[in-house]
Amino acid sequence: MAKISPFKAVRPTSDKVSLVTSRSYDDYGTVELAAHLEFNPFSFLHILNPAYANQQKLGWENRLKMVKHKYQDFKKDGVLIQEKKAVFYLYEIQSKDHSFTGILAGISIEDYQNNIIKKHEDTLQYRVDLFKDYLHQTGFNTEPVLITYNDNKELSEWISTKKTSRPIYEFATTNKEKHILWTIESQDEINWLKNQFEKIGDLYIADGHHRSASAELLFEQDKNLGNENLNYFMSFLTAESNVKIYEYNRIIRDLNNYSKEDFIKKISDHFVIKSKKQELWKPKHKFEFGMYLDGEFYALRLKEEFLIFENELSKLDAQIIFDTVLKPILGIDDLRTDDRIEYVPGTKSITTIKELVDSGEFKVGFIMFPSNINEIKALADANLIMPPKSTYIEPKFRSGLVIYEL
Repeated sequence: MAKISPFKAVRPTSDKVSLVTSRSYDDYGTVELAAHLEFNPFSFLHILNPAYANQQKLGWENRLKMVKHKYQDFKKDGVLIQEKKAVFYLYEIQSKDHSFTGILAGISIEDYQNNIIKKHEDTLQYRVDLFKDYLHQTGFNTEPVLITYNDNKELSEWISTKKTSRPIYEFATTNKEKHILWTIESQDEINWLKNQFEKIGDLYIADGHHRSASAELLFEQDKNLGNENLNYFMSFLTAESNVKIYEYNRIIRDLNNYSKEDFIKKISDHFVIKSKKQELWKPKHKFEFGMYLDGEFYALRLKEEFLIFENELSKLDAQIIFDTVLKPILGIDDLRTDDRIEYVPGTKSITTIKELVDSGEFKVGFIMFPSNINEIKALADANLIMPPKSTYIEPKFRSGLVIYEL
């Protein structure tokens, strides 16, 4: 039984919503970020980084204080307003290729602790601590955790009907997305949704493991302060068929002192290797891998004698490439901290990997086949953890659209 809760969100006024909301701060390059900050005084980026030009001179504590003050300024100036009552939201993101719809709600920390909210990724404690401090100091969060549930016909039909009603926001963005937001404010609808999720059972975190872990840590730290909002963290709940899972490709800076010929010979112990010459080749099936090395693409297929697995983790493609190539041959023991490896999300063209290797900065690239939701769920159910950067999952959310105060 999963418990969801409505909340009194803070959000932009309808006339400024397209000006306020932004992509994730990390998505912006230096020039684009500077342009947004200079020419758009309403951008939420001003809150996320209120001292952009002097950020290197500020300590962490002072920076967080400035974030909080800038956030309060936006509320004081009427750019951001708070709901008068606790509500749920229905939120749709439309892009050229996909459409994502889900419910924005508070998710119970207790359910998270009791593993009703299931996880499949490990977290870095320093990142959990850092974001916990961010939440504690600023008092708000605008990044929902992406959570999936088993496809539910009754809930899907309700969502389809709700989308025929008038939204509170409908706006387009410069990256050619359309965003539509509806409030769910009647007590009957709120109670009905609560009941639906109580019947659904287990939920699965698709993206946002560090955010949810930070929310739990903040709850444990401040739970005696009497702040009911700490009992929940903001999530975007969507049917499992409504998420898009991309691969994370690997690029490595050197061959660990192997020659090209010796490296290919070593990996041939586990893989059938076929040269694809200049063809921009991507794997089409599980247990297949692409490789780009010295101006040439290769198709790698795991040999049949190795298609025997101990558990769900051992048959994950990201784990296979780690166990057979990255660790034993290339000497990469820690995928999180080794600076010889970097990751390219599958949303980028395969030519990105080719260009990075051709530039000489990297020596070899591995192109992965994307995981699916059933693999993620099987790992979570077995309390197993995926290797870092195994999946790149959409949707991604606009900062400053819906804000959860703590």
